[in-house]
Amino acid sequence: MFRRRREPETPAEAAPPSTAPTAPATVPRPARSNAGTGGMGRRNRPSGLGARLQGIFGVGSRATEATWEEVEEALIAGDVGAETTLELVAAARQRYRRNGGSGGGESVRAALAAEIGVRLGAAGSGGFALGPAPSVILFVGVNGTGKTTTIAKLAARLRSEGRSVALAAADTFRAAAIEQLRVWGEQLGVPVIAQRAGADPGAVAFDAVAAAESRGLDAVLVDTAGRLQNKVQLMTELTKIRRVIERRLPEQPRHVLLVLDATTGQNGLAQAEVFSREAGVTGIVLTKLDGSAKGGIAVAVADRLKLPIVFAGVGEGIDDLAPFDPAAYVDWLLAA
Repeated sequence: MFRRRREPETPAEAAPPSTAPTAPATVPRPARSNAGTGGMGRRNRPSGLGARLQGIFGVGSRATEATWEEVEEALIAGDVGAETTLELVAAARQRYRRNGGSGGGESVRAALAAEIGVRLGAAGSGGFALGPAPSVILFVGVNGTGKTTTIAKLAARLRSEGRSVALAAADTFRAAAIEQLRVWGEQLGVPVIAQRAGADPGAVAFDAVAAAESRGLDAVLVDTAGRLQNKVQLMTELTKIRRVIERRLPEQPRHVLLVLDATTGQNGLAQAEVFSREAGVTGIVLTKLDGSAKGGIAVAVADRLKLPIVFAGVGEGIDDLAPFDPAAYVDWLLAA
């Protein structure tokens, strides 16, 4: 996203919290979408899975053993995952038989849709609500998932609902990440609590929570450094950030949201497993869903980890963060 990286300043002491940042010239200002905040499935291209299923079954042909095997292959190729796929197809076949077992592709698609809906429902409603002020929302994930942009999108959404919000730049490993969050803060008109690059992320989170308390804000959204799930030391740091927040405000953070890139496939499931264990993830934000030709990772995460999908990123604009709608998602995933 950045053409060049600005070298961080290194003063002896941490800079005071910043509430009126200046937009750096190297960071582009965020675009605002004209698409609105409608349902998550309306602007996305079809995943391709539905078209493949239609090709497998045709219009009126009856499902056979061979075609069910092809369904399994299609689901695995669509990033649903092998284990989830086998269970899903077995359950869909039973439902198909209970419904007469004589329909063609539409009957099979209906059985699959129903079983996917069951698994998404079992993971939770995916509802998102703030608690007593200030509610702390901690964002975690690997590099490149769109975490910082997702924070800005949620901040814009909360602001549109009349909520007061602060952003915490606890990704102190990259000066560019702090600058990016400051640009978003200026664009949205919300305070950004930041220190110098290299500062203790826990200290930034602590300062942000304290500032939100003193200012009577409704929510503070905490950015953290992107990290690979196999880096034990960095993962442990997330636990420290959580403890710092909890010491300042018991029963916080209200939400720990893992930002997953929908295009990463089954690696997203591995990420979710580790982050859930180390950071206490409460929900998933699935980004780049509009750019995925597959998108079945949502089914795998919901089924294997019972983690609700809370939001879906459906575009690059500031308004392109939609509450996850299981019915709309299934329609999109299986659309021909």
